Amino acid sequence: MKNFIQVTKTEEEQVEQVKKWVKENGMQIVTGIALGFAAIWGWGAYQNYQKDQSIQARTYYLSVVSSPENLSAFEELQNNYSDTDYADQASLMMAKHSVEQEKYKIALGYLTPLYDSGNDFVKHISRIRSANIYLQLGSYDDAISALDITNEGEFEGVYSHTRGDIYLAKGDNNLAKQSYKKAIERTSSESDILNLIKIKLDDLN
Repeated sequence: MKNFIQVTKTEEEQVEQVKKWVKENGMQIVTGIALGFAAIWGWGAYQNYQKDQSIQARTYYLSVVSSPENLSAFEELQNNYSDTDYADQASLMMAKHSVEQEKYKIALGYLTPLYDSGNDFVKHISRIRSANIYLQLGSYDDAISALDITNEGEFEGVYSHTRGDIYLAKGDNNLAKQSYKKAIERTSSESDILNLIKIKLDDLN
């Protein structure tokens, strides 16, 4: 689009320049306005779409919660609503249900895809639960590997506590002590699990 007006011109020359500018750029102005309205309308439509998607995803999620055997609802979430938090939460629910049925390998199949979830809570919980399943299966190296993450965030105490349990099961009491001590340092004094960690550490001394 050409320059609008030159401020050095006289008022009369500026008026003529404005008329010429509008004539030369009129179509671009109309197009710009049209695109502006389209963008506004498009954003509103997108918001409505997102809202509808969230409602549908929540409906399927509640179906999974109420009946974990409802695999069709779970698959619908994974296939068509995988970008929502409900899909990840449904995977956690399915894993929990599988553990309750002692179907540990199936539970791991639900958890391992969540290791790199964009949701920090889901990412950490999936790793910690996987480590506990591997511990239950006696696969100690896999259990430690499940906890291999650079940034443990606010879950650092839970990671350390879980490592302590794994090392204790392996018979490596020194590493178990170190892990429990770190867990105590990183666990809130108001946490219900703090006393349990202290008891485990005391038993090793």
